[in-house]
Amino acid sequence: MEIAGKTALVTGASRGIGAAIARALAAEGARVAVNYHQSEAKALALVEEIRANGGRAVAIQADSRNAVELQAMADRVKAELGPIGICVLNASIGFPVTSFLEYPWEAFEAKFGGELAAAFHGCRAVVPQMLELKEGSIVAISSSLARSPGWGFCAHSAAKAGLEGLVRALAFELGPMGIRVNAVAPGLTLTDATSFMPAEMKKASAEHTPLRRNALPEDMAEAVLGVLKAGFVTGATVPVNGGLLVN
Repeated sequence: MEIAGKTALVTGASRGIGAAIARALAAEGARVAVNYHQSEAKALALVEEIRANGGRAVAIQADSRNAVELQAMADRVKAELGPIGICVLNASIGFPVTSFLEYPWEAFEAKFGGELAAAFHGCRAVVPQMLELKEGSIVAISSSLARSPGWGFCAHSAAKAGLEGLVRALAFELGPMGIRVNAVAPGLTLTDATSFMPAEMKKASAEHTPLRRNALPEDMAEAVLGVLKAGFVTGATVPVNGGLLVN
């Protein structure tokens, strides 16, 4: 699949992994819609950076859990940049890190429901435009924790496992229409989202990883580009963890 000349929407793209993906898509020649929820200044700065490097980009605010806002965003992207042929579902829902026995159901429900709502509504908003194009590619950002849980991450693990199930179901249903759906599952990645983790924990993770380091946002961007370009890959979850789950 060619990326150059296509319109790409990246949700949760103002910082971290999402911003790295948006930069990488723009560098490949895609027109990029940078979605953000609250980080307007960072989203606008990223758009200016892309434009300064010769690319086309717009920043659009929308809550990825809200179907009405996502549809309005998709309509605006089409009007300003053209029909969406690439969608990266990167928006993440915050959650407390605590033991299952202390986990409030309301927090668990908000994480699980919010994660799946963002993917469901996001796909419903962009798939009609992909059908117009008779092709499209959707990549959801999952997590290694979906398959290898850690203490305090029960809601995150369950939500990302549900996301991967949705990816497989949509790949099966949308494949005959020319639309591929895949997931990329990062390991521990050094972003502001993981800044709360103690340095000792990050060091231990790196030491147990065959490549002996933690991931960077650019590692995830490279993986997303690879999945987008692999035209016969759909329904897959690609682990990007430096070999941490080899054993």
